[in-house]
Amino acid sequence: MKPVNFTGKNVEKGYRSVVKTITWRILGTIDTIIISWFIVGDIRFAVSIGGIELFTKMFLYYFHERLWARSNFGRVKEKNIEYQI
Repeated sequence: MKPVNFTGKNVEKGYRSVVKTITWRILGTIDTIIISWFIVGDIRFAVSIGGIELFTKMFLYYFHERLWARSNFGRVKEKNIEYQI
């Protein structure tokens, strides 16, 4: 995928989305394991749920992130202000 230009100054590359995906999924998976453990009472089962969820949601998040990076929804273009002195 091509880098996405948000402001005209910075370009967000695909690997940034990969790193964001991984760090977010680590947090989300820990949360899922804890909630699953609390509900089912079996840590092995909770880790199994978290392990499956880790990979499925990582792929979904990455593609979701890249689609949003291409969208202009909610963005405002910078206006070049010209000063006359």
